[in-house]
Amino acid sequence: MKTERIETVVIGGGQAGLTMSHSLSLCALPHIVLERQRVAERWRSERWDSLHFQFPNWAMRLPDWAYQGDAPDAFATRDEVVAFIEAYAQRIDAPLRTGVDVRALRRAPDWDGFVLDTGHSVIEAANVVIATGPYQQAVIPAAAQGIGAVFQIPASGYRRPGQLPAGGVLVVGAGASGCQIAEELLRDGRPVYLSVGPYGRTPRRYRGRDMIWWVAALGLDERTAQEISQPFRPSLLSGAYGGQTVDLRAFAAAGMVLIGHVLGARDGILSLATDLAACLAEGDERYEDFIRNADAHVAATGIALAPEQEAAPRYPEPTTAIEPVETLDLRAAGITSVIWATGYRYDFDWVDLDVFAPTVDSNQRRPEHVRGVTQQAGAYFLGLPLLHKMKSSFLSGVGDDATYLAEQILASGRCLG
Repeated sequence: MKTERIETVVIGGGQAGLTMSHSLSLCALPHIVLERQRVAERWRSERWDSLHFQFPNWAMRLPDWAYQGDAPDAFATRDEVVAFIEAYAQRIDAPLRTGVDVRALRRAPDWDGFVLDTGHSVIEAANVVIATGPYQQAVIPAAAQGIGAVFQIPASGYRRPGQLPAGGVLVVGAGASGCQIAEELLRDGRPVYLSVGPYGRTPRRYRGRDMIWWVAALGLDERTAQEISQPFRPSLLSGAYGGQTVDLRAFAAAGMVLIGHVLGARDGILSLATDLAACLAEGDERYEDFIRNADAHVAATGIALAPEQEAAPRYPEPTTAIEPVETLDLRAAGITSVIWATGYRYDFDWVDLDVFAPTVDSNQRRPEHVRGVTQQAGAYFLGLPLLHKMKSSFLSGVGDDATYLAEQILASGRCLG
């Protein structure tokens, strides 16, 4: 099997890996980027057709590359995001190799470096940056085993309403993906049930500015992992067609049935938590906190913005949405499909390095690092949530982390002997 030696290998050809390549090039550090399929593959093959990016176009930027169009306040489609990342790869002339799947990464047995096995070749490297992102393996709860003869897919497998069999749909998980998919299905005329757990709610726009503007103005994106004291809740930023505030009570008023989070299932009957009202109340509290913080910022800085607005229109709380429903019979409800929008876990089974935190669950190998730097000299992570700050997993925020890691690699002096 062919063996080659390269000073630094970046694994992953999405925005994180490409940004890392740009930072390494600025430091004149030789490297390559390996991508198992195509540039921005998860955007291509693991996102639904109608997806809109959660950030407005003016916030689509990577180091030395920014949105070039004439609709800065619009929200990019999935294909437009792919085109943006592809254009960036060309812009920086990344030393990219696509169709290369790293099947194993381990320490070199006879020198202070690493060995990467691609199945067709072996690559030896002094430094390795793992930039494969956080959305690697869909989490499917154990309850799925008790659903019965119902069509089931994770959110990453959903493409369009016509993909599903006729009938009602249960979407489990009310994060950004779950809400966008549920809204699309509701507009398609499907009976839709949405299983809701704890979440954070924010307005899409407030006092004339987009939420992402407020995130930066309030310094929320600069908070480090250590500074985020309260449990992280996903914020519902944008509706299925871009640029809309998400309000679960509005969904219910339009005919969607809200239920508590799924505890288990047997013979097609779901057991449900009775905490829906508490989850909605927590979302409201987070929403009101945001409004108060935004207004306080305006008062403290004197910045000229639109006048104070009411936090949100108050929709009636439909009885079916907040009663403590304890079970749901899928057949009786006419539900023929279940979409699991229940998040992702890391898949680092191919990484044979001592760079993971101790855990009792072998399926939850979590990288152990400080700002992406691991205890194994020459091994780094990039593009993970809260790698250093809240913005670390943002398209526009990964650049700072990449610059830091490139500086660490340069300072280490690690090179091929």
